[in-house]
Amino acid sequence: MTATTPPSRASDHSADLSDLRVKIDSLDRQLIELLNQRARVAEQVGEIKKREGTPYFRPDRVAQVIEKMIESNTGPLKPLHVAAIWREITSACLALESPQRVAVLGPEGTFCEQAAVEYFGGAADLIYCASFDEVFHATAAGSAQYGVVGIENSTEGVVTRSLDLLLHSPTHVVGEVSLLVRHHLLRQQNSLDDIEAVLAHPQALAQCQSWLSKHLPKAEKRAVSSNAEGARLAATQPTWAALASERAATRFGLHIVAHAIQDDSYNRTRFAVICLPQTLTTPPASGRDCTSLVVSVPNRPGAVHDLLVPLKNNNVSMTRFESRPARTGQWEYYFYIDLDGHPSQPNVAAALTDLRKLCAFYKVIGAYPVTA
Repeated sequence: MTATTPPSRASDHSADLSDLRVKIDSLDRQLIELLNQRARVAEQVGEIKKREGTPYFRPDRVAQVIEKMIESNTGPLKPLHVAAIWREITSACLALESPQRVAVLGPEGTFCEQAAVEYFGGAADLIYCASFDEVFHATAAGSAQYGVVGIENSTEGVVTRSLDLLLHSPTHVVGEVSLLVRHHLLRQQNSLDDIEAVLAHPQALAQCQSWLSKHLPKAEKRAVSSNAEGARLAATQPTWAALASERAATRFGLHIVAHAIQDDSYNRTRFAVICLPQTLTTPPASGRDCTSLVVSVPNRPGAVHDLLVPLKNNNVSMTRFESRPARTGQWEYYFYIDLDGHPSQPNVAAALTDLRKLCAFYKVIGAYPVTA
């Protein structure tokens, strides 16, 4: 009696894999049908918002949807991935209601662009600007509904130009994005040899100063308007290199010669999302909020100390305090203050009321949910 040869383990796996792929294809078809059903409902929502004149984009509503999906998730998907998936779903559906025009620092490949995509999703209509000044102008003039600007870096501190622009702009801050920023050395050639100049935004050059001094001490450190602009320029000259993101390397066809060369491995940058108040009013309290304001006080002894008293009396924590010259020639300063909490909270409202009485100038520049 001839023994039959058992099927190989490989053929079993092949059959199993084939069956699973068929199952995935079937699930994908169901998913696309459900997503299209959601998109059709979103279009109906858009028509109602158009008739009522209510904002199309509601970041608090997006956050609620994502939070509900994370809470209802009982499978192997990680919360971070659930959030990323649903942000793109809501972004794609919102684009059917009304595409959101968002001004960012260009060209393509900047960290500012990355922050905008994290906040609005990949379906946002990005408008690339040459400077943060242009981002503010485009947003204030209405050519963009929203703008995204860098405001603070964990290594180099505040972006002073953004603070100056927030002082006089009619826009206000409605959200923030915190990015872990990794600067890579990009170049046409995959080599550190014969680099004559390194191009990047001044903040990036400062954040990579130690590495550049050690590995490229003779190379010129050349400041440009953005890291992506540095990458664009480096793509035109074989002896130039840039400090920029992986997105910029892909966009301009450059090699990553050295990875993550920033001096601080936990290098983060905060980006503010700005808009006109008529585009979106102050978001409601989320339970984890920041209130940002700029003030000035009369030039008298103890005036700055007195600013802290209303905060202490009302149990409000101050998380940031920065000064900027008022440029009046009188040695006067504006003070930028971040408070923990939302103006709708009674203790924060009381602190702001008392604080305002002490100020020669007072402006709330935003109250918004903060990122973890």
